[in-house]
Amino acid sequence: MKHPIDPKVDCVFKALLGSEENRDLLIHFLNAFLAEELTEPLVWVEILNPYNDKEFISDKLSVVDVKAKDKHERLYQIEIQLSSYGHLPARILYNWADIYSQQLKSGHDYAELKPTYSIWLLAENLIKDDLQTAHHYKMRDELGKTLNAHGGIWLLELDKFHTNLIESEDQRWLKFFNEAEKLDDNALPDWMNTLQMRQAMNTLTVFSEKERQYFQYQARQEYLRQQRTIQKEQLAVQKELEQKELALLQTTQELTQTTQELTQTTQELTQTTQELTQTTQELAQTTQELAQERQEKQAAFIEIERLKALLSQKK
Repeated sequence: MKHPIDPKVDCVFKALLGSEENRDLLIHFLNAFLAEELTEPLVWVEILNPYNDKEFISDKLSVVDVKAKDKHERLYQIEIQLSSYGHLPARILYNWADIYSQQLKSGHDYAELKPTYSIWLLAENLIKDDLQTAHHYKMRDELGKTLNAHGGIWLLELDKFHTNLIESEDQRWLKFFNEAEKLDDNALPDWMNTLQMRQAMNTLTVFSEKERQYFQYQARQEYLRQQRTIQKEQLAVQKELEQKELALLQTTQELTQTTQELTQTTQELTQTTQELTQTTQELAQTTQELAQERQEKQAAFIEIERLKALLSQKK
């Protein structure tokens, strides 16, 4: 290729799986990842939001997915996500629920709801404590019993996929998204030697060779780069604010504890003062009693001396 093209850039991704001329690629992709879920392989789908290269030139949307439905009215959503963040799981679940719930129009009942399958390709790891590449989420209870068979969410973490020996079509697609940017379309490796992979590589070649498509690719890359930079800066600011809030909370807790200790010390001092006051009062009362006793003894002594003097006169 004249220029390396990353299939994870949203405009390329949607051209690969969301354009009418690549409808068979979309069918192959869905069959690769949903083979165990579907009762029979897909042979036809309708792309609900087909790719239009002219729209992408001026489009500033950073979220680009592919939506489709099959002959049984089952719904499919495929999305590429280049960066991971804290609220991404909530967004993934919300998107699935939104697509699932939008099936019901006025006058429809729940029996008309069809399974909805959401597949997310993640360039950055989301699940940190698991080395598995693929994660399937469905509505089940704690015993693994399914509430209903209405699809689910598939997360594919590309950064965890490092297999060299390709044994299945889903692995082939994962390797393609990881390594296609580095491949030479004139000397493709053996694992790329399939009809679907050559067709996918041709889509990348169009972006590489045609001026308009390459301009579009560069513009999207620059926009996504800016968005990731802004997001990282926002996350950095948010983290700094959280750290300041945590420090402020800790200081507040320390001040509260100090205030409680001061209050307790004040109460102890007040109690000690009250005890000292009571002791002083008791000492004053004791002093008065001793003074009165002394006076009484002195009066008794004077009386004794007077009586002695009277006895001496009578003799």
